[in-house]
Amino acid sequence: MAKIDFGGTVEEVVTREEFPLDKAREILKDETIAVIGYGVQGPGQALNLKDNGFNVIVGQRKGGDSWAKAQADGFTEGVDLFEIDEACEKGTIIQYLLSDAGQIAQWENVKKYLTPGKALYFSHGFGITYKDQTGIIPPSDVDVILVAPKGSGTSLRRLFVAGKGLNSSFAIHQDATGKARERVIALGIGVGSGYLFETNFQKEVYSDLTGERGSLMGAIQGLFAAQYDLLRKRGHSPSEAFNETVEEATQSLYPLVAENGMDWMYANCSTTAQRGALDWWKKFRDAVSPVFEELYDSVETGNEAKITITANEKSDYRAGLEKELAELKESEMWRAGAAVRQLRPENS
Repeated sequence: MAKIDFGGTVEEVVTREEFPLDKAREILKDETIAVIGYGVQGPGQALNLKDNGFNVIVGQRKGGDSWAKAQADGFTEGVDLFEIDEACEKGTIIQYLLSDAGQIAQWENVKKYLTPGKALYFSHGFGITYKDQTGIIPPSDVDVILVAPKGSGTSLRRLFVAGKGLNSSFAIHQDATGKARERVIALGIGVGSGYLFETNFQKEVYSDLTGERGSLMGAIQGLFAAQYDLLRKRGHSPSEAFNETVEEATQSLYPLVAENGMDWMYANCSTTAQRGALDWWKKFRDAVSPVFEELYDSVETGNEAKITITANEKSDYRAGLEKELAELKESEMWRAGAAVRQLRPENS
């Protein structure tokens, strides 16, 4: 592992230099990797592993949209595409990539195929961390491991195709074979990770749920909505309000932050913008810090897991979800966004 200084804290990470793809292939040469679920993470991980030369099969319910998607992506029924039971039986490593709700629903079935020496792989610590609510308790004679790409499966695949990588965390919950560590790192390299940093299942799910509800999705949508609504209330047009709130951020400034850091972006903007940003960022930090404390406490106590599980158990959950998503899509801000995207030069 490489030792890297992250702003004063030295952390050990795994890069492709000390753990190249050839080494990963050698470690997993006799393994059959069964990717169970072809929804959010499944396609990206399965295709990257396949393109990297690993023995990959997909397990999915036959006849559904995800089955058809797997076929369209090049997986063939009876060759490397099977019903879930058959894939689980064939796999020596079972990548359990169903949704959290799907993992709960399928667990008793999948557990039957976890024979001694196999590995059970997750990309989210939810099922194991909240086992009292999910009922997901693996047998003691299998490896239980995790690789969690820090982004969607779509991003994982897109970056892989572009010759890049998406950073991932990895964790070992149970090492029954003595090979769990080399297995999980090889899988992390195989799915296309930029670099791998170690965590545990609990920390992964705590940070993940906080991030999704916070700066990755929940908080950023709330921030966008508050600024857009204010500008509209003060007489600005939808085009002006959206461009100043979302378009400039996502198309101009956020890419600069990704490439060079926030400090660089601050140093390379106008002195007026620079002064204002320096004066106001701590006020925003102090304003939202109590909300983040409340959020983390809700994650840590299992309350967020309970809310999620309870919601997914409702028979009308899908209809309610579509209604909530429609509220976003049909809001003036995101209708303005659709119009702005159509006006971008690449769409002209």
